[in-house]
Order: sequence, then C-alpha cells, then structure tokens
Amino acid sequence: MAVKTERPAEKEPESQPGSGKSTAREYLESLVVTVILALFGTTFLIQAFKIPSSSMEDSLLIGDHLMVDKVAYGPASFWDRIVPYHPVERDRIIVFRYPLDPKTYFVKRVIGVPGDRIRLEDKQVFRNGTALEEPHVIHKSSRFQEYRDNFPSPPSGTVFSEWADTFQEHVRDGKIVVPPGQYFVMGDNRDFSSDSRYWGFVPRENIVGQPLLIYWSFESSSEEYRRTGAVNFLGRLVDVVIHFPQKTRWKRMFHLIR
Repeated sequence: MAVKTERPAEKEPESQPGSGKSTAREYLESLVVTVILALFGTTFLIQAFKIPSSSMEDSLLIGDHLMVDKVAYGPASFWDRIVPYHPVERDRIIVFRYPLDPKTYFVKRVIGVPGDRIRLEDKQVFRNGTALEEPHVIHKSSRFQEYRDNFPSPPSGTVFSEWADTFQEHVRDGKIVVPPGQYFVMGDNRDFSSDSRYWGFVPRENIVGQPLLIYWSFESSSEEYRRTGAVNFLGRLVDVVIHFPQKTRWKRMFHLIR
C-alpha cells in the first residue's frame, strides 16, 4: 500500500521592514500604468462618442453612445507598417471634426470620395452616373426643396455663405466633383441633416474614425444635449439614475454599426 508523504509546510517569510511602503508603491505604479494605458487607448485606439442630433436616424438615434475605432482611418505615418490603416470607403459612417468648428464632432455617411461626381435628382442620389440604393436613408419631409433635393442647384436656405460662394468651382456638368483629399458626406435622415450640401467637403485630416458599436443607448432629445451648464448636467444625471431601466434602449446595446 502506497503511502503519500506530506511535505513539511513551508515557513512563511517574515515581514520585512518597509513592506507596507513597498505595497503602496506597487499600487501606485499599477495605477499609473492603468492611467497611461487608458489615455493611450482613448487617444490612439478607441474613443467614446454620443449622438446629440437626429441627422443620422434611424441608423443612429439621439442618445446612442458609440465606441469609435480611431485606428482604421489613422493618419499615414511610419505606424503604417504596424497598424493596418484603411482608406476611407464610400457608404461608411465616419466621425470627423466639423470643418467650420473643429472642436465639434459630427457623424455622417461618406457619399463621395476624391474624384467622385455627385448629384441629387428629386432626392435620389447619383454617384458617377449610378443611382444609389440606400436602404438606410429616410425622408421625413414631404416638402420639396430645390437646393436640398436637386443638388447642386443655386444655393438657398441654410447654406453657409463661404460654401455658397465657392461650391460652383467644383461643379462639372451639373455634378459636384469631390476634390483630392476631401470627402462628401450626408446624413441618413436626408431631409434634416446639416451636411456637405450646406457647408462643403470634409478634409481627410478631419476624419477621426469609424464607429464600431453602440455600447449604450438612452432615450433623449436634442434639446437636452443643447442645454449647457452645471444645473442641466445634474438634471440629465438625475434623469439617468431614476429612469435607467425604463429609458435604456436595451435592444440597441452592443449593436454593430454598418
């Protein structure tokens, strides 16, 4: 009959002077590393954004919170050999710095890349002579507007003056031609979107990244996001705490964005 021999218990090392200080230092170092990694991630890899307007409905709703991939469309550099950057593709949703106010971020869909010829005829988008099939697009207005729906035509309405003065330079044979290093973008809520029809092209360097998924969605209104100040912030916070289960759009959680 085999007998299992037990090893003598190892003697625990005696506490060394200053071990408490060493432990505190380890915690501090771990915290510093965590903060550095978080800053690196939000600066170079992933960033969170929220949707404050209806211009991308029904693809993106007011109150959707997005995780945005900042790597895919990163600027060309020596990192190209390490990180797989991709060219900005047609029909992709992108996040970019608003050309008229770079501190503000917009989310739109790419309709034209450099060299594309874009026109709208009775709300139908044509790209390089081909009518686009856009199942994601909605039209919430029955009113027809010449400039908006038969683009490009003589500017009217909410067109910014600088774009109104220069956009004809890019028109050829009734189509707008996207210049090098620029992109033509539009919202999916086509009748209620401030986009390239009204303020012009998006420079390549303004493009931040591509939305990956909706990690949280909370029923909100554009008016709530337009209000600023500590009181309104606290009001939104209280609303979230009280109505979190009821106003969270659970079916949109972790929804992939296309």
